[in-house]
Amino acid sequence: MIQDLYKQKRSLELKWEQEYLGNNRYTLEMVRIDDKVKEVITKIKLEEAVIAHKQNTIESAAPEVSVAT
Repeated sequence: MIQDLYKQKRSLELKWEQEYLGNNRYTLEMVRIDDKVKEVITKIKLEEAVIAHKQNTIESAAPEVSVAT
């Protein structure tokens, strides 16, 4: 999932660059693309936070070991 978000972000960045090269100025479409990039970045951050939380949960889980004496 997160790789798809990174691909989507890169695709939007390339679209933004093509728009700029085609018009040689900042356009309304570029503003829209910027907004989409911000949304994707937010999704990436949320996904990374979920992954980090899962990793922390796994690492902090105390092993339940019973030692018979």
